[in-house]
Amino acid sequence: MTGTRRKLLRVRGDEAKDFLQGLVTNDVAGLDEGLVYTALLTPQGKLIADFFLVPSDDGILIDVDESLAETLLQRLSIYKLRAKIELEKTDLTVSCGIDAMPQTAFFDPRHPSLGWRDYSGAPAQNSVNWAELHVAACIPQSGIELTPDTYILEAGFERLNGVDFRKGCYVGQEVTARMKHKTELRKGLVTVDIVGEAAPGTAIEADGKPVGTLYSQAGTKAMAYLRFDRASLYMQADSARVSWSKSDAT
Repeated sequence: MTGTRRKLLRVRGDEAKDFLQGLVTNDVAGLDEGLVYTALLTPQGKLIADFFLVPSDDGILIDVDESLAETLLQRLSIYKLRAKIELEKTDLTVSCGIDAMPQTAFFDPRHPSLGWRDYSGAPAQNSVNWAELHVAACIPQSGIELTPDTYILEAGFERLNGVDFRKGCYVGQEVTARMKHKTELRKGLVTVDIVGEAAPGTAIEADGKPVGTLYSQAGTKAMAYLRFDRASLYMQADSARVSWSKSDAT
């Protein structure tokens, strides 16, 4: 996996950490230990973009899906106001792998199976079946499982080390905290068993009732967004058979 669908932005200046800390879902102090997986939300708690913050000798890099880079840059620019920071695009690239980690690389904080990410130009490990790893560990991807309708807790951000409930205020914090502390999640992203194939975005039904949506598939496993009260061992996504039980939850 190379960085062909990723874009690297840079935030630099005396107030870069404080600026990001007041906006994103995770604690920026984690940069002292490596990558920080995080997100920028709307005030209503819905996803704008998920990304990695990367420690750098020249500010903080933002590793984001290419399709979201311009939107993220515009949003950050709106929040900039009088903060003593600079926001800019870069030509840096991302390399990833699961074999021996280059000295310049960082562990992917979402899940141990995802290996490392490097920003120094180190060669990527191209033999990895990333789709299979993502599905097996239920790792949502920008533009597929993660959309503007996403609430990050339903997408598993707590499990993916993408949100911190002790860091204080950030945009969308009130809604996210309420979902964490005052309600039980009734919907969410899970890994399901599947026999057959169906396109990402296909509706899942059980007994003629809508249950959720099918997303990425790898062999006999797939990711799906489900209503837990309607999900069962006997569901359909077009001609494909889909099954899930609470004991399968990751």
